[in-house]
Amino acid sequence: GINAEYGEGKDYCTTSFPVGCYIDKNGQTQGRCDPGVATNQEQYYILNHVDFKIEYKTNSDGTGRIVAVKIKPFSHSQSVEDCTGGAALSLTFGAEGTITVPYTYSVKWEENNKVEWASRWDYLLDSNTQVNVQWYSILNSIVIVLFLSGMVAMILLRTLHRDIARYNQLDPEDPQEEFGWKLVHGDVFRPPRKGMMLSVLIGSGAQVFFMISVTIAIACLGFLYPGNRGFLLSAGVVMYVCLGSPAGYTAARIYKSFGGERWKTNVLLTAHFVPAIVFSIFFVLNLVLWGEGSSSAVPFGTLVGVLALWICISVPLTFVGAFFGFRQPAIQYPTRTNQIPRHIPPQSFYSKEIPGILMGGVLPVGSVFIQLYFIFTSIWAHQIYYMFWFLFVVFIILVITCAETTILLCYFHLCSEDYHWWWRSFLSSGSSALYFFLYAVYFYAERLQMEGAASLFIFFGYTLIMAIYFFLLTGFVGFISCYFFVNKIYSVVKTD
Repeated sequence: GINAEYGEGKDYCTTSFPVGCYIDKNGQTQGRCDPGVATNQEQYYILNHVDFKIEYKTNSDGTGRIVAVKIKPFSHSQSVEDCTGGAALSLTFGAEGTITVPYTYSVKWEENNKVEWASRWDYLLDSNTQVNVQWYSILNSIVIVLFLSGMVAMILLRTLHRDIARYNQLDPEDPQEEFGWKLVHGDVFRPPRKGMMLSVLIGSGAQVFFMISVTIAIACLGFLYPGNRGFLLSAGVVMYVCLGSPAGYTAARIYKSFGGERWKTNVLLTAHFVPAIVFSIFFVLNLVLWGEGSSSAVPFGTLVGVLALWICISVPLTFVGAFFGFRQPAIQYPTRTNQIPRHIPPQSFYSKEIPGILMGGVLPVGSVFIQLYFIFTSIWAHQIYYMFWFLFVVFIILVITCAETTILLCYFHLCSEDYHWWWRSFLSSGSSALYFFLYAVYFYAERLQMEGAASLFIFFGYTLIMAIYFFLLTGFVGFISCYFFVNKIYSVVKTD
């Protein structure tokens, strides 16, 4: 049901409806009271009557479909046959005795042929006061993207273009004349340490990226029912399972470019490493829910079904993607790698690994942190999330911000003669997951009122799963952006 609340003389909609309110000795309202409730001090008011207004659309074949259900709560001291009046039902603070509370309701059916079935949720968007906040959030994110785009354009169109023109005018046989990022052309494509694990994480990130992209696209097209929150999660799980091939293909291509030969280990890790971690966390959380006797615990049969989907569909598809990936010729990089690694000069504080990585995650989260509030509210405060077009725009902004931030940091590091960009490009953008988790801590402390160790464990357990996928998503975007950027700039300079 949807409650038409009252604020500033205008109705607006939210989920659920209040059961009562309280007026303290200062005349302040605690809870939400309807306009018919009196404002006597130190009084409790019970909202014991609800008006149902059901709007329906008549189809051409004579059938009808419900397009909206709106509920308004009222307080009546006695049962009124026509449900139109009666004094407010109040309880005096500190009073004793027995009181009879009549609970009534009324139903009104109203034909509304102006609303199409596909747009039946629009009235929630139109009446929601938080839509303006969403627009401010997007404008704030667009400003960040424009700022980063200006920085990238300045580097690409001015600094980088000037560097390339100057490098190509130099004698390639005179190494003393080389400077800047061209100095590391013989080491920039040197395979990184732990290349196996990096390729596995990149492949898993590709799977998460395509899963989120497809799920949001389906939601924007109206195929997902916002009122059933579990349907969106189920669609995401199905998409994740069915998109194992991109993970296997991407991991195989990257690992082969590193000169790796243990392709069986690479495929097995890609298919099992991240899913096994996530499933283990989810299983432990479900054990806690079972122990608490919670109705939100996932049945054992459903867990077996999810495990079967993973083993019978996701794993084979990952092997198929890896098969085609390893059959492709190894990626040829534009420069040759020197046999002896080049010495990296001392770096400034912000160019060192940990500060540089931590800086890379600030702007991506800063561009979407307001949207995170609505997502967390939808999950933990039982609100309906139906603004998928906002989510689609914010997702694009997140991808652009991750890409541009990583390219900027990668360029600065190359200019400082630090060629260890493989892991750094992934971790710099992926560090936004740390800030994501820190925001979850703030949200738990300031916005939620959960009690007990079990609630704390459940909240941070599920948040950890979301942070893992956020890490893989942003890390993949950052790595791929930096990967193409480095290949491009070194392919247009002359080297010996």
